[in-house]
Amino acid sequence: MKPVPTASAHRVAEAIDLVLPRTFRAPIDDVWAAITEPERTARWFGPWKGDGAPGRLVRVQMVFEDEQPWMDLRIDACEPPRRLAVSSTDESGAWRMELQLESLAAATELRLVHHLGSADKIPEAGPGWEYYLDLLVAAFKGTPKPDFADYHPAMTPYFTELAGKFS
Repeated sequence: MKPVPTASAHRVAEAIDLVLPRTFRAPIDDVWAAITEPERTARWFGPWKGDGAPGRLVRVQMVFEDEQPWMDLRIDACEPPRRLAVSSTDESGAWRMELQLESLAAATELRLVHHLGSADKIPEAGPGWEYYLDLLVAAFKGTPKPDFADYHPAMTPYFTELAGKFS
């Protein structure tokens, strides 16, 4: 079964927030560990090393981009087990994102919020974040990794239409 895009986008002041949710049948502390502990992030996002404290930089190598060099990722906020905010600057420019967790009755909802300067970045960012979040789901469930081709370019029309709502 092909993955279905889950993202929505919202104007926030002069920016656009791209929001991608996932729900896990697991306690919030377990999901928090999956997004913050280096041995667990290595299974879906990528390995990281350094002092993962607010205001500090860690070095990360994103798992899909395993041929790429390690990059710096700044920890902007760390509020266990509810919010992790990070930022980075690379050849594409600066980017900021948050992982927000909410405990539900028998589950935890995770929302990845990518703060974008403009809607034109949505078609580029959306499919990749859908893929990475589904890598997290697969790591959590112990199921096979998804195929990136099912996300990019397959989901690009959805994200192009989403971006068009802000034109």
